[in-house]
Amino acid sequence: MDMTMMRLRREDPRVVGSFRLHRRLGAGGMGVVYLGADKRGQRVALKVIRPELAEDQEFRSRFAREVSAARRIRGGCTARLVAADLDADRPWFATQYVPGPSLHDKVAQEGILSAAEVASIGAALAEGLVAVHEAGVVHRDLKPSNILLSPKGPRIIDFGIAWSTGASTLTHVGTAVGSPGFLAPEQVRGAAVTPATDVFAFGATLAYAATADSPFGQGSSEVMLYRVVHEEPDLGGVPDSLAPLVYACLGKDPKDRPSTVQLSERLAEIAAREARGLGAGAPRGPERPTGARAQ
Repeated sequence: MDMTMMRLRREDPRVVGSFRLHRRLGAGGMGVVYLGADKRGQRVALKVIRPELAEDQEFRSRFAREVSAARRIRGGCTARLVAADLDADRPWFATQYVPGPSLHDKVAQEGILSAAEVASIGAALAEGLVAVHEAGVVHRDLKPSNILLSPKGPRIIDFGIAWSTGASTLTHVGTAVGSPGFLAPEQVRGAAVTPATDVFAFGATLAYAATADSPFGQGSSEVMLYRVVHEEPDLGGVPDSLAPLVYACLGKDPKDRPSTVQLSERLAEIAAREARGLGAGAPRGPERPTGARAQ
């Protein structure tokens, strides 16, 4: 979801709950996100569900899950939930507004990040994922546009298709929900989704920050999903200090991927070493393949 601000359209509400709406922040599959403020001037990102989805019971329950997921997550890794109304004609919820570009926009506008920046953003994000998973939530759509770079550190947003661990799958068999270059093989296959699924997307996101591309390149959804399941990632542009760790995250088998706790610790070490200009000693990890992906 692109978070650049746009003027309100004629059909947009002007007031929702106790919030006055000022701008559109973006639109996604489930609804429109607005910049709003309460009477005290506290700014919020307020998501209103699309009218046609508000009548769909499955979407209402998905939306309720998104809100309960947001309520359970502790720590500063996500945008804090401020208010919600799940029973409104068009259900909505408001989270603290996070100033700052998405990781996607920053890389698109300013170019790739240094190894030190990737490692330090990665360490904070991994720590955030620990809190998300401890709340019993799997994000399922972690990607550069769902990470906002606030002055206080990265924030994970848009749990629109997140679901509680143990909930039944919300998608029909054979339809993968998410973004092709960042989906894990088990999502493509329709198999069980676990915290390791977010670790795969996390690895692909770090690769994007370092190279401005998905490690599975570009192409139609079908081509991308095939590569995710069957081909090795192309980590040619990823700095040597990060590549073994990123490669481990992108393991085809969820059991082979590192835990979020391991990632947080390892990336904090790499960030500290890179900041001291000692980027060379790459961490030990699985050998990464040298062969580039077949185009």
